[in-house]
Amino acid sequence: MPFNPVVGIHFLGMFASIFPKAFCQAPEIKLDSQSPNEIPQRGLVQSLVAGRQIAAAAIVEGDSCEFASAKYFALCGLGGILSCGTTHTSVTPLDLVKCRIQVDPAKYKNIFHGFRVTVQEDGVKGLARGWAPTFFGYSAQGLCKFGLYEVFKVFYTDLIGEENAYLYRTWLYLAASASAEFFADIALSPMEAVKVKIQTTPGFAGTLREGVPKMYAEEGIGSFYKSLVPLWMRQIPYTMMKFACFERTVELLYKYVVPKPRADCTKGEQLVVTFAAGYIAGVFCAIVSHPADTVVSKLNQEKGSTALEAAKKLGMAGLWKGLVPRIIMIGTLTALQWFIYDAFKVAMRMPRPPPPEMPESLKKKLGVQ
Repeated sequence: MPFNPVVGIHFLGMFASIFPKAFCQAPEIKLDSQSPNEIPQRGLVQSLVAGRQIAAAAIVEGDSCEFASAKYFALCGLGGILSCGTTHTSVTPLDLVKCRIQVDPAKYKNIFHGFRVTVQEDGVKGLARGWAPTFFGYSAQGLCKFGLYEVFKVFYTDLIGEENAYLYRTWLYLAASASAEFFADIALSPMEAVKVKIQTTPGFAGTLREGVPKMYAEEGIGSFYKSLVPLWMRQIPYTMMKFACFERTVELLYKYVVPKPRADCTKGEQLVVTFAAGYIAGVFCAIVSHPADTVVSKLNQEKGSTALEAAKKLGMAGLWKGLVPRIIMIGTLTALQWFIYDAFKVAMRMPRPPPPEMPESLKKKLGVQ
């Protein structure tokens, strides 16, 4: 069945409710008579949004919802649907040629030759083959990837405390993104299997409606999840790099490249920084995840094959076939995804935490002014 975004967003809200601390319920504030000026810690909201005194479950002026609320997570998931579903679908022709280079390099020698052969055999219309499973699959993945990343980032921050969240923020980004992608790939796997089968197996099926029942009839329900493990191998390192590299690149760009503080930048200027950081992250993403991507393509093309068998068949050189088009595709995709996601958050007036700052408590411990 096609992915239903309404059901997906509802699921995300239910999932987030599993982590009660992620909602940052504000503790009752009691002022001690001996220290009347002491204000209790506000938990992870204070740590994630350094320098902003945000009371949990209270909407800050100018924002459309409270940070780390159910609405906040749901909107993040919706932004993920828009950013992933639309961008992956838009580069379907490049993805199709990349997959064919990976599984049949003798026929599709390079990206330009692959486009020429595809158009000769299937016409220009053939370049859009597999667009439907791409759209539904990556919309589901985007919902879980971005929505659950926000959930896990908040949850893990609360577990380790604001000081550790700052000191080990790269590890925080890596852990949160890996956790989110684990579930995102379960949502993606069925449509990814159908997409690759349609794109790389001549005569198999031309549409999603035709491909799903045919796959089920020929190989059973397991065919939709046989590439889940290599998908994890591809997507989890990719997503870890995508989020951690992006977060740290944004931080470095504002520190060393952008000539003025982020607070002084316009929304448009901030989105330009977002796009640049996204493209840099995308290049690294493509490289670290490419061998597993090649295995996924080969695995879904052949019946009864395992990931290890597919890797052996491809060989070391074969695992890197199609890297150039994938760098172009993933670099562009990642940049556009972050741009769309960030633009959506701006348009929806969602709380947008500034770059991380050292907590005051840690400054005192380290003697930093």
